[in-house]
Amino acid sequence: MLAEQTADLLTLAHSRAPADRARLLSGVIDLCAATAEDGAGALPPEVNSVVEGVFIALMEQAEHDIRKNLAEKLAEAAWAPPALVNMLALDDIEIAQPIIAYSPVLGEAALLRIMVEAALDHQLAVARRPGLTAGVVDAILEAGEPAVLTALVSNETAEVSDDAFNALVGHARRVVAMRSPLARHPRLSSELAVRLYAWVGESLKTALASRFRLDPAVLDEAMSQATRAVAGAAPLPPVEEERDDMDRSLVEKLQQAGELRPGYLLRALREGRLNLFVHVLAGLGGFESVLLRRAMNSDRPELLGLACAAVGVDRGAFPTVLALVRELNGQKPGGGVDGANRALGAFGPFDRDIARAAFNQAASRS
Repeated sequence: MLAEQTADLLTLAHSRAPADRARLLSGVIDLCAATAEDGAGALPPEVNSVVEGVFIALMEQAEHDIRKNLAEKLAEAAWAPPALVNMLALDDIEIAQPIIAYSPVLGEAALLRIMVEAALDHQLAVARRPGLTAGVVDAILEAGEPAVLTALVSNETAEVSDDAFNALVGHARRVVAMRSPLARHPRLSSELAVRLYAWVGESLKTALASRFRLDPAVLDEAMSQATRAVAGAAPLPPVEEERDDMDRSLVEKLQQAGELRPGYLLRALREGRLNLFVHVLAGLGGFESVLLRRAMNSDRPELLGLACAAVGVDRGAFPTVLALVRELNGQKPGGGVDGANRALGAFGPFDRDIARAAFNQAASRS
């Protein structure tokens, strides 16, 4: 009986008719499911070689939709022939996706091969695979592909060692997309949270401080260490021209390192460094510092609001920014309470490019 079934299947495998291919696929899967030990184990050796030959023959002739259907049906089958599973895993991503995600036949060596030979979409599928092994995690870290690292850090079932998780946090310094999932990750420790704090935006800073009940003094020290690491830690000289040069140089180094972000604006103001604030804002928004100084010395705080909105300062944080600028700049920009309320209108329902263009146009005319 088995011989007759396999002979019929081999005959169908050499037919090019779509109906025969569909019958072949259905027949082989039914045969395997019925023959596998306990319905889920490996096929007996005398069947496995025949089945593998049938599937390979089908793969050589099958259209995209048939290969996709085959992959979906074999994705969780423990009896699926390894050679066939490996072929499907390297096929188009629509076909490979369920195989890479779920196939118990794909071992660590096969997944590492996909990481080396396949396209980015396949690598992303590997990084998202449930229960990903430590060896594959280490390979992803070594490759350092930003999109794949981001997918990995979102995979909370992956076997990530303490050293590997520490490395993931390190990669977040240059890969912005990793920061949010890392901040929510159950493996994140308070020590690593302090490290991550120096690189994230204001909303994530708040979330980290709340989650880990971090001491503000510790957070400030983390920010200081990040700044000193990039800037060289040398104290700025008191001479004004040299101070301006040093502030500009610091901002340039932060930009080159990918570390310049809106959080430095408030930090500079709280340290009483208005000149550094100007250079940070200029660097973030691509503004001319002379226009920023003109806006800060005007009676139109909405100009400063536009500049801050253009670089991503939160609307809720701007009143603090404005108050600190006024404190350090002889109560300018003027306009009083009414001016401060007008300035909040700069954080309207429009994107940053519009705010940037509006600032440049308005400040140029002031």
